[in-house]
Amino acid sequence: MADKTYFDQRNYDCTIKLRQLLKELPTICNEYFLGIENRTAILTRLGYAQDLKIFFKFLCAECAEFVEIKDIRRFGYNDLCKVETFHIEMFLNYLTAFEVDGTEYSNSAKTKARKLATIKSFFKYNYNKDHIPADPASKVLSLKLHDKAIIRLEIDEVSRLLDNVENGAGLTPKQLALQTKTKKRDIAILTLFLGTGIRISELVGIDIKDLDFNVNGFKVTRKGGNQTILYFSDEVAQALDDYLTERSQNPLLDDEPALFTSLQNKRITVRAVQNLVKKYASITTPLKHITPHKLRSTYGTNLYKETNDIYVVAEVLGHKDINTTKKHYAAISDDIKRNAARKVTLRNNNNSDYS
Repeated sequence: MADKTYFDQRNYDCTIKLRQLLKELPTICNEYFLGIENRTAILTRLGYAQDLKIFFKFLCAECAEFVEIKDIRRFGYNDLCKVETFHIEMFLNYLTAFEVDGTEYSNSAKTKARKLATIKSFFKYNYNKDHIPADPASKVLSLKLHDKAIIRLEIDEVSRLLDNVENGAGLTPKQLALQTKTKKRDIAILTLFLGTGIRISELVGIDIKDLDFNVNGFKVTRKGGNQTILYFSDEVAQALDDYLTERSQNPLLDDEPALFTSLQNKRITVRAVQNLVKKYASITTPLKHITPHKLRSTYGTNLYKETNDIYVVAEVLGHKDINTTKKHYAAISDDIKRNAARKVTLRNNNNSDYS
C-alpha cells in the first residue's frame, strides 16, 4: 500500500520470516503460534520461533530419548509428553556454550532466561490445551539475574559528545570525509536521543510528516504498536531544523518519507545508528560502552533529577512497568550516597572542649 510506514513494513517482513520458520518447526507449533497471535507482537513471536527451533534441535541431537527423530518437523505430541524437567535444565546448561555448523555460540544468563520463558510459555499452552498430561517447564526454577551497573553519560560528557560530532575531533581522515556530509544529521540524531529518551526503533521509524514544530512534538510508534506524541525542547528543535534545511537541498530525497536517511538516500537502518553512536561515543568516553539505549538511560536519569517524579519519567519513556523506570534513576545512587555522607556529623567542630 502506498502509505505503508516503516513499522508496517517491518511487521510484514517479520510475518513472512515467521511463516518460513514455522515450516522448519514441528507441526505441533502451528497451533501454539495461532493461539498467542492476538496477545503478542510479531517480533516476540519471531523470537519464540527461533528459540523453539534451537530447543527442538537440542532434544533431537543431544537427548537419547529423541535421537531417532532425525527431522524436528516430525516431533509430535507423543514426543512432547516424554520431555521431562531435566531435559529443559540440560538445555539451559547446553546454551552456555555450544557449536552449530562449526560456529561457536554462548548465551548470557539474560538470554537463557528469555529462552526459558519461551519454553515455559510453549509447555503451559499445550498443557492448558490438554495436549500433554503435565507441564515439566513449570518445575524449572527461574534463573537468577544480576543487575548490571547503569551506564550513562555525565553532563560534561554529553557536551563533549555533541562537540565532537560538530568538530570531528578524534575521527580518522576517512571518517572526517564522511562527517562533512552527515554532521547535521548525526547531531540531530544524538540530540533527539538525549533530549527525548526515544528508542532506536522509534527514531528510525520517524517520518517527516510525523513532525510538528508548532508544538515541538512528533508522533512515535511505541512497543506493541501504540502511537503517542513526544515533545522536545527548543534545543532539539534547532538541531532538527538545521538538519531538515540541509536535507531539503537534496532532490533525491524528495520522495523519501523517512526523517533520517543514509548516504544512499534511503531510510537509515538500526545498525547504522548503532554504529554512529559507537563511533562518536568511543572517542568521547572510551571506557564506557555507550549504545543508543545508554543514551536513553542518560535522558531518563537527567529527567528524574529535574522532576524528582518517577511516574513522569515512566510516562515519557513509555514504560508499562514502573520497576523498569527505576533502573534509570537508580543510576544517581552515587549522588545520593555522597549527599548522605555529608549529613552525619561525628564531631561538633564548634565545641572543642571534651572534658
